[in-house]
Amino acid sequence: MVEEEGLAIAGRRRAPHPDVDVAVIRAAGGVVWRPAPYGGVEVCLVHRPRYGDWTLPKGKLEPGEHPLLAATREVAEEADAQAVPQVRLPSVRYRSEGLLKTVDYWSMRAVGTGGFQPGTEVDDVRWLGVDDAVATVSYPHDAQVLAAFAALPPATAAMLLVRHGHAGRRLSWSGPDTGRPLDDRGWSQAHSLAPLIALLRPTRLLSASPRRCVQTLDPAAALLDLPIEVSGDLDEPRAGQQTDECVLATAAALTALAMSGEPVAVCSQGKVIPGALERLIGRCGDYSTGKGGGWLLAFTGDRLLAADRL
Repeated sequence: MVEEEGLAIAGRRRAPHPDVDVAVIRAAGGVVWRPAPYGGVEVCLVHRPRYGDWTLPKGKLEPGEHPLLAATREVAEEADAQAVPQVRLPSVRYRSEGLLKTVDYWSMRAVGTGGFQPGTEVDDVRWLGVDDAVATVSYPHDAQVLAAFAALPPATAAMLLVRHGHAGRRLSWSGPDTGRPLDDRGWSQAHSLAPLIALLRPTRLLSASPRRCVQTLDPAAALLDLPIEVSGDLDEPRAGQQTDECVLATAAALTALAMSGEPVAVCSQGKVIPGALERLIGRCGDYSTGKGGGWLLAFTGDRLLAADRL
């Protein structure tokens, strides 16, 4: 993760070091938090009798599994915690059984219990204040991840911002461009996005006006039993409109949604997403977003706290 003046911009992958094995064990987990009875927050640690250690809940990715899905699944299985991801935290790398192991972490807000799997080699779970957790974990890299979590301002809202899926070529569609539908590849992308969207437990789904944008949220709407709200504030410029005008409208719409505090998923378009993110982040950068791709955004009030490229 890259830290830039208090804004976490995640999703950039480091190239492997020349002397590192090509084979890498991929794992994911989370710093799961909940409000503490005495004020502040407490975080979850798990004990593994096989190693005699206290560590953050984590586990290996299943074949083809997205790291964010793996992180929330492993948290449920090991810590018996249903959690909503918020902010990307530093990844850690170390040797395990002769191979390089990379673990991706997110901060996660606990919203319930359930999902514990007895075969996960965990025999105890503790909820501790952050300072106590730092003193308890068995590994320095876990302490570093906890320190990064402790340095974050509180996240007051999280949302997924996605670009519509693949919809063929504009020139091959004879009707109005707003009616251009997803193609087979786009529908596959939409179905892949649905479980990621569901991780946020959104209460609203919002789409730009074009048909392909609405269709990108269709699988998530079916999974979550939510309607799709259409908003022209998320649209690319049409004839007579300036791109900057639409970028400002999209950025303002995202900020207003963040201020509501509701978890939401938003589908917009490629000509406005980069500019809206640049405006929210406050600096230039590469915020290009491929079709069917997107960002996990976390806000503190009306300020963008973190942007994690999916």
